[in-house]
Amino acid sequence: MDATKHWSITVDIDEEDDTTLANVSLRTPAGRDVTGVGQAQRNPHDPSVPEIGDELAVARALRNLAERLLHTTEKDIKGATGESAHLHR
Repeated sequence: MDATKHWSITVDIDEEDDTTLANVSLRTPAGRDVTGVGQAQRNPHDPSVPEIGDELAVARALRNLAERLLHTTEKDIKGATGESAHLHR
């Protein structure tokens, strides 16, 4: 069956002093919420370029989200097959 699906990810970024925190979340079509968190800390000797902190924090949050989604998938495979699954990272 051919299908096109659309999943949306929400990205929230908070900045306080030299720290940027990103939270990303998605809701799967099955209704499962999966979230990821990432943080960036600016070195006080570096110039303040907020976009760089945003990029780094979001990249780390997306990587964290991906790992959590893989873990969720492993649990779903076990639930469907009764056998443990270990997906390649």
